[in-house]
Amino acid sequence: MLNYKKYRKNPVVDYPEREWPNKEIVKAPIWCSVDLRDGNQALIDPMVVEEKIEMFQFLIKLGFKEIEIGFPAASQIEYDFLRQLVERKLIPDDVVVQVLTQCREELIDRTFEAIEGCKQAIVHIYNSTSTLQRDVVFHMDREHITEIAVKGTQMVKERAAKFPGKIILEYSPESFTGTELDYALEICNAVTHTWEPTPENPMIINLPSTVEMNTPNVYADQIEWMIRHLDNRESIIVSIHPHNDRGTGVASAELAMLAGADRVEGTLFGNGERTGNVDIVNLAYNMFSQGINPELNLEKVNDIIEIYERCCKLPIHPRHPYAGKLVFTAFSGSHQDAINKGVQAMKERGSEIWQVPYLPIDPSDIGREYEPIVRINSQSGKGGVAFIMDTYFGFKLPKAMQREFANVIQTISEKQGEVSPEQIMETFRETYLDKKEPIHFRRIQVEDMSGSVKTDFDTRVVVEYTDHGVAGRFEAVGNGPIDAVQRGLNQELGISIKVLDYEEHALQSGANSQAAAYIHLLDSESGRVTYGVGVSSNITRASVRAIFSAVNRLGLE
Repeated sequence: MLNYKKYRKNPVVDYPEREWPNKEIVKAPIWCSVDLRDGNQALIDPMVVEEKIEMFQFLIKLGFKEIEIGFPAASQIEYDFLRQLVERKLIPDDVVVQVLTQCREELIDRTFEAIEGCKQAIVHIYNSTSTLQRDVVFHMDREHITEIAVKGTQMVKERAAKFPGKIILEYSPESFTGTELDYALEICNAVTHTWEPTPENPMIINLPSTVEMNTPNVYADQIEWMIRHLDNRESIIVSIHPHNDRGTGVASAELAMLAGADRVEGTLFGNGERTGNVDIVNLAYNMFSQGINPELNLEKVNDIIEIYERCCKLPIHPRHPYAGKLVFTAFSGSHQDAINKGVQAMKERGSEIWQVPYLPIDPSDIGREYEPIVRINSQSGKGGVAFIMDTYFGFKLPKAMQREFANVIQTISEKQGEVSPEQIMETFRETYLDKKEPIHFRRIQVEDMSGSVKTDFDTRVVVEYTDHGVAGRFEAVGNGPIDAVQRGLNQELGISIKVLDYEEHALQSGANSQAAAYIHLLDSESGRVTYGVGVSSNITRASVRAIFSAVNRLGLE
């Protein structure tokens, strides 16, 4: 048995005044990408300078206006990277680079050397404040931890006064989620009082969920409590930096935004230390799915995947929300049927609002239009097969026929697993369109008899065929070509059949379009039924081919 008694619950917040549960997300936060710092340091094979430059430029293309680019005082590669950005003039005027440093004088000096030439920069200082780290790592009390933060702020303030560009201070009480709230407030207020921000020149207080320690509602309580009690709140941008240790990083970020957070630090696809940072792609698409502008350029998710996998050398999980290869794919028969009906309903209604079961967004909106929504395996049903036949090949199978053909595909999938659209079409062709033996329809002549001869019938047909390779021919009359052919087969070959249903449609538009005809046929003697399908540029020929297809499928000869 798991030794669960080895662990204890983390404390929750006694905060009955909470208001965030009644709030809704209505706009995007300030986004800050930390792919080049937090994300990069978590890679098995960190990016080299040129890869970092490529990633930086791509993040700008996506619309990020704040990008944490590294810890230049701690790494020569990160220092050189920043200098490359400055010297090659790769930082747009509307983009602010963010650099991380501990509250140590030599590191702060090195950081200011690195940002020389930047028109504006966020200098991000931090120190760990958690109860556990104060005890087992630093062996310091609250007073000494606060002193580190205040001295670090003073050093940045002194250097910022001499810096020719604009410096924005960001302070993080690292391991905020493991810090007593009263102390987190105390140290953040001490930093704020030292920096002296104004509404015109605010500072950033970043409250990271460095380690997820509780359910997302607890993080939201912590954020709302801090926002209510921070001194000089109007001069502070409250930022969050959620990690994903409990697998709830996205939920924590969303609830923290409800609680009033202004800014979110995260990475593409959640890359980061341990289980990762909050996934900005996931967060942004969640907003998009609710009709909120995420204020990032995420129309081409495949481009984001390509550069991420190449630079980070990490794969995207196939079930990753929105970006995974299988995330817009349904194998379940009931899901496929609902998707098929939802898509058809939207077409019929001309709706501009996306409402399709099991698909929270239109895959084409994020560049996934060429990927299969429905894939067929042994778990699939008639709705999925019908969706494939319609979407890929234009065949709108009659409802009663969908089950018949799905059973054919089911037999194949149980033997081999997934069945591709191409194999489904080939099977359809073999099962219906190419079912031309033993009675092979060759040609037909149709004469309209209405008004010319006194008779109970209005159509005469002359049909040429081969029966086991032997040529044959019959003439027959009836009320329309289908009725006449049916009567002729009975008179000539003794085939007693009844047409139960008939449907037709164009396969494509234009002068050269072909028609598909579906005949539901009953063998009057045995009571067996089946479908036949015919295709031709002439609807009469398509219909007759469908009759012969069904006759051959029933084995009537």
